[in-house]
Amino acid sequence: MGANGRQERRPRADVQRNRAALLEAAQRHFLRYGVGASLEAVAKEAGVGPGTLYRHFPTREALLAAVLQTRSEELMARRSQIARVGDAFEALVQWLRAMEEYFSAFSGLPEPLMAAARAQEPDNPLTLPCDTLISTTDEYVRAAQLAGRVRPSVKGYDLFLAAVSVAWISGTGATDEESLDRLRMLIESGYRERDDEA
Repeated sequence: MGANGRQERRPRADVQRNRAALLEAAQRHFLRYGVGASLEAVAKEAGVGPGTLYRHFPTREALLAAVLQTRSEELMARRSQIARVGDAFEALVQWLRAMEEYFSAFSGLPEPLMAAARAQEPDNPLTLPCDTLISTTDEYVRAAQLAGRVRPSVKGYDLFLAAVSVAWISGTGATDEESLDRLRMLIESGYRERDDEA
């Protein structure tokens, strides 16, 4: 029952079906063409009109946030694996790599995520997923700081941006994995507690 005493109605089957079809089509188009994929083409592949797409997802960010939600199960599975790592610093390193992979899901994804994290706009559907990832990163950072392995000045937001940046560089195709590993080492030397190097 709803707050007004009336029984809440479940969404009609065709509404649920349309939403699911739109999410599946969007994921395929984002994988193939990146986050700038044509939304009209997404609607066409899903078998609905653009109006139906915009009723479900008023903006590109809303559609992207919904698609990312369907992909977040894999990231949460990684988090469960990382929870079994006994070393707080190694857990942080593994979490940063997991985020890099998540941010690399679609070409062009790092840009709207960085914009959402920077602007902190409550109306942007990507702000909440970013906030969640930043607070999770902060948990890993604090645990590593308590273990004396990460500098006290480092924040989860800093390393969230670092992971997004590495994902962006990786997505340009302008460098190889060895260069990315060197970049990760440079970033690590910036957040690792110096006594940890001994």
